Amino acid sequence: MKFIIWVISNAAALAVAVWLLDGLTLEGDTWQEQAVPLILVTLIMCVVSTFVEPVVKLLSLPVIILTIGLFLLVINALMLMLTGWVAGELDLGFAVDGFWWALAGSIIISLVGGAVRVVLDND
Repeated sequence: MKFIIWVISNAAALAVAVWLLDGLTLEGDTWQEQAVPLILVTLIMCVVSTFVEPVVKLLSLPVIILTIGLFLLVINALMLMLTGWVAGELDLGFAVDGFWWALAGSIIISLVGGAVRVVLDND
């Protein structure tokens, strides 16, 4: 159940980030056309954050400590860019236009995803 809540919250957060930012794009004119690619991109994002992100955080731990955790924003942006690259390779119609868009998108995804998880996961 927690996995489903995690995927739903990340999908909602990604949808909000795509809606708010011009630098994050998801092909499709209507939400019906964007629903399946959004879920697939969310699953890619979940795989990246499960397997790649912990390794990157561990390897960059001294920099994270030196910057008092601010480097985590850079890591989140890079993970979003990696998700965009993988989605582009799979021709899912999701694109990230650059680092600054990825940084803004990762902040929005973190905030919205956390808020949705609080609402959905009220045990």
